[in-house]
Order: sequence, then structure tokens, then C-alpha cells
Amino acid sequence: MAALWRASVLLVLFLTASLLPPQCAQDPAMVHYIYQRFRVLEQGLEKCTEATRAYIQDFQEFSKNISAMLGRCQTYTNEYKSAVNNLALRVERAQREIDYLEYLRESDVCVESEDKTLAEELLQEAEEEKKIRTLLNASCDNMLMGIKSLKIVKRTIDTHGSWMKDANSNSPKVYFLSGSRNNVVWEFANMHAFMEDNTKPAPRKLILTLSWQGTGQVIYKGFLFFHNQGTANEIIKYNLQKRTVVDRMLLPGGVGRALVYQHSPSTYIDLAVDEHGLWAIHSGPGTYGHLVLTKIELDTLGVEHSWDTPCRSQDAEASFLLCGVLYVVYSSGGQGPHRITCVYDPLGTISEEDLPNLFFPRRPRSHSMIHYNPRDKQLYAWNEGNQIIYKLQTKRKVPRE
Repeated sequence: MAALWRASVLLVLFLTASLLPPQCAQDPAMVHYIYQRFRVLEQGLEKCTEATRAYIQDFQEFSKNISAMLGRCQTYTNEYKSAVNNLALRVERAQREIDYLEYLRESDVCVESEDKTLAEELLQEAEEEKKIRTLLNASCDNMLMGIKSLKIVKRTIDTHGSWMKDANSNSPKVYFLSGSRNNVVWEFANMHAFMEDNTKPAPRKLILTLSWQGTGQVIYKGFLFFHNQGTANEIIKYNLQKRTVVDRMLLPGGVGRALVYQHSPSTYIDLAVDEHGLWAIHSGPGTYGHLVLTKIELDTLGVEHSWDTPCRSQDAEASFLLCGVLYVVYSSGGQGPHRITCVYDPLGTISEEDLPNLFFPRRPRSHSMIHYNPRDKQLYAWNEGNQIIYKLQTKRKVPRE
């Protein structure tokens, strides 16, 4: 490379000398000056060449060192990778052992928890059964065995309505509520006055401040209980003598959105009275068309307990309670025969298998209402404008083993 630089310098000198004017080329001082300047240039070029050579040598050394370091790094990387893989295997093995120990511990805890949960459920069921038995503690152990006879007390033109006597009073008064939406109650002095239109004294007309909905009204201890028209689930407690609303309640759980009975197209809540007190029969969301039985505390109008029954509202026309047992009346297409095919006992002491075939005397249409009166042990019913009394045949319940 130095020879190449020197040849280049000589070439430049030759070209420079050839380009000089003749008088300059013959001047020794000028030639010497030019020679000195190119000598300096040549020395600079030689230093540059040496620096370049030294740089190339340093770079080759650096490249060699880098290659060696990269080799060592590859070795270290393989060793590190192997160590990491080994550590991962050890961690995985330790995790499996921890999981197994945790499984053993949880198994013991689960067994203890399941035993505890089962014991709590059994205790809760026992307490619930005790509560229900305390709630239904009236001295009543009769069960229905048959409908003995039918008596048509009166005939009216109203297809729907309800009629009754006070279920907890010795009063002979009879109450007549015409229609499925009304606010007029007719009070008759006795059954004879109710049967004979021209009998004295004349019935007393009681105009309520609210209207009822459906045919599920009952009179109990001087109070009229009814489903308030225009509301989904409000029950009114009404003092008939003072003609004032004493109290009201809302049945919980979406009550009042579906008919109680398929063949009673205006009744969404059916109230009932038996030896145990006041009840409500209704259907609610989530029960898939099954009836719900709710016990109501008379004084506070609080819900004491509710039961989802197996009795369906499809093809049902009415129901009643006798000694705490729900009897549901069914008919095909709203016509006869009318029979009880579903019975529900919250205490579980009787079922359909314990009962004979329970038929009502044949009627051409379905009942608008059937209510039991625990005072005279009879059913009060409304069928196609006919006010009917059914006498019942009962017997004592047989305790289950």
C-alpha cells in the first residue's frame, strides 16, 4: 500500500512539473519547494497508512475477542438454559406435592363441612317441622271422606260471586257479594231472610270504600278480607260495622300475576278460613302453574309460612281448606264431573292415597267459589248463579307410622 501511495505522489509530481510554465520548471528553487511540499504530503500519507493498518489490526483483534466472547456466551446460555429447565422440573414436582397435600387437607375439610352442613340441614328441617306443627296446633284432626248432599239455597242471575257466614261467629247473618268486581255487600239477618226475598227485615246494603277483585272473599271475626281491585297482590282487612279499612298487606313473591284457577277467570287470590285461621291460595312466578298456600296471621296480616304445593291451576275451578289440608276441585273444560284430585297437607299426614274418590254432585258449569266454614262444617259454593251448601262426611286422620 506504501508503494502505491509513493507511485501516486511521483505521478502527481510529474504531472505538476509538466503543467508548470517553462520558466518555472527551470527554476531550481521552485522545483525544490514543490518537492518539499509533496514530501510533506507523502509523509502524511504514510502516517495515514500506518494509522489505517493499526486500525485494521485492532479491529481484527477486537473481532477475534468478540468471537471468543460469543462462544463463551453460547456455552453460558446452554448451561443457564439447562439449569432453568432443571429448576422448572423441581418446581413442578414441588407444586404437585403441594397440590396433593392440599387435596388431602381439603378432603378432610370437605368431609367435615359436609357432615356439618347435613347436620345443620337436619336441624333446620326439624325446627321447620316443629314450627309448622306449632302453627297448625288447633285440635282438628278430621279429613274429608265425601260430599254427602247438595242444597240449592238461592238462585240469582249473577254468574260469579260469593256468599258466606262469619267463619268465627255464632251470628246467623248471611253476606252476599255479587259479581267479581264490586263494592256492595248485602247483609241478611239470617238464612231464612236470605232465601226468601220478601222476608222482613230487609237486607242491609253495605257500600265499601274499596272494591274487591275476584270471588275469593271471606268474613272472619267481623272483618271482610278481600283482594283489592286494581292491585296485583294487596289484601284488605275491612271492618263491616264501622265501614273502614282496618289494615292491608301485600302478598310477596310476585303474587297476583296469574290466575289461581283456570276455570275462574277473575280470581287471582283466593282467601280461605279453616280451624287454623286465615289462608291465601294463589299462583306465583317460578311455580310453573302450581298453587302456593300461604298462612296469614290475622291480627298483623303478616305471612306466617308459605308452601309450594304439587296441585296445578290447570283445569282447577276452586279449592278450600279443612283442618289445615288443601283440597283442590278440578273439572274438564269447566264442566262436570267436579272432583277433588289433588290434596296437600303441610304436615304430611294425609295424601290422595288416603282418600276415596271425592266427587261433587253433577253441575253443568264450574264453581265460581267454594269456601269451607269451620263453624258449621259445611261448604258454601256458587255455581252458575246458584248459592249452594254442600254437607260433608269426615273422619279422624290416621297417624302415619
